[in-house]
Amino acid sequence: MAQTGTQSQRSESTFGTEGSGGQQMSREHTEGTIARTIEEQTAKLPSDLFLWAAVGAIGTSLILELSGKEEKAHFLGQWVAPFLLLGVYNKLVKIGGSDRLHK
Repeated sequence: MAQTGTQSQRSESTFGTEGSGGQQMSREHTEGTIARTIEEQTAKLPSDLFLWAAVGAIGTSLILELSGKEEKAHFLGQWVAPFLLLGVYNKLVKIGGSDRLHK
């Protein structure tokens, strides 16, 4: 049991969640200009947009599959996961913000 506590403490300090050590890490690792620009633009989009895009891709893929257009259905069905991931990214940018040192 003592070993688990030690490992937990190590991982906390590694990710900079402890006191001033975390502040030091955030100063050393900043976002680049391109990433900052993308995050600023992404934060302007509503999070629902990506969810509805994923649901739309699922529905359209199902319709294409039932109508016998399997190749198109599979192509469109592969876009569901990227839409959901973009939605998660969008939400994280809104919650955590871009690099707070450059505001």
